[in-house]
Amino acid sequence: MTVNNPLQQAMREAAEGAADVLRALANDDRLLLMCQLSQGEASVGQLEEAVGIRQPTLSQQLGVMRRLNLVQTRREGKQIFYRIEDKRILTLLHTLYTLYCPKPEITGD
Repeated sequence: MTVNNPLQQAMREAAEGAADVLRALANDDRLLLMCQLSQGEASVGQLEEAVGIRQPTLSQQLGVMRRLNLVQTRREGKQIFYRIEDKRILTLLHTLYTLYCPKPEITGD
């Protein structure tokens, strides 16, 4: 489909970008990793312990997220640390958390 209108073109590009992010987050492991990273930077070892995903799967999913520019990395010696820098992604994750994550119950015990 050819789009001649600049506004329509911009909307199409924005929709494609949003769809890419939503497709990435549609994977349970990636969503879990992104939720953990929304709390702050973490190493591969820290992520493995926090979310319970074994290292081979973890590395594969982090690679996908890196290629999609959902996460950024830095190296410190032999360790690689992952973080989310895009505020839009953090806002989206916060919204998903608010809608879907259980709230702790306060009891009067």
